[in-house]
Amino acid sequence: MCGRFVLYLDVRSLSASLKLPLAEPPLAPRYNVAPGTWITAVLRPDPDSQLTLDELWWGYRPHWADDKAPQPINATVEKVATSNYFKGAFAHHRCLVPADGWFEWVRLEGRKQPHYLTRTDREPLWFAGIWTERPDGKPGCAILTEPARGVAKEIHPRMPLALDAESLEPWLDPDLTDRETIRRMVHHLNAALITHWPVSQRVNKPMEDDVDLIEPINEP
Repeated sequence: MCGRFVLYLDVRSLSASLKLPLAEPPLAPRYNVAPGTWITAVLRPDPDSQLTLDELWWGYRPHWADDKAPQPINATVEKVATSNYFKGAFAHHRCLVPADGWFEWVRLEGRKQPHYLTRTDREPLWFAGIWTERPDGKPGCAILTEPARGVAKEIHPRMPLALDAESLEPWLDPDLTDRETIRRMVHHLNAALITHWPVSQRVNKPMEDDVDLIEPINEP
C-alpha cells in the first residue's frame, strides 16, 4: 500500500524528470506526507488543457457518492479499471504523484518498524494516480498500488505503482481510455532500482516532518 510518502525535490528537478515545463511556485519539502492532506500531482484539469502541477486532496470520493461512501487513499491495479467506484477516473482522470520515497512498516519482534523506500539513483518516483471531483467540488485522488516487487517484498506485500520514464506521457494522455491499450503502453519501474532502510519511529506521528525522518538507523 502507500500510506505515507516523502517529496523534497524542487519543481526544476521534477520538470527535468518529467521532461515537461512545470512553471509553478516552489514546493515546500515534506518528509511525512499523510492521507487526508493536500498533495502535489501532475494532471490535466480537462482534456484540452495543458499539464499542470496542482494540489489534490489525498482521499478519493466521487462527486456522485454520498457522505457515507468510503474515501480510499489507494486503488489496486487489479480492480481500478473495472470497479464502478474507480473506472471513470481510470479512463479519464489519471494523474502522477511525484515522490522521493515512501514509508512502509515491517513487523519485528512484536512491533512495527518503519522503513524508507526510495530509488537507488535518487531520481524522482512517479506514482500512478487517479483523481475525481469530490462532493464538495474539490479534487481528490488515490494512488494506485500493485503487488510488491524486488526488495519491497521484504517490507510489505504491496507497493505504490511507480512508473518508468517511458510510461509517464501515455499515462497522462487524455486520448488513451481503453484498459488494454493503457496496459500495453504503461509499465512499472524496474524493481532493481528500489532500495530501503530502517528509519526512526518518529515517522509514526504525522506531525513529525523533518529530513531526519529518512535517515537510516540501526535496528535494535
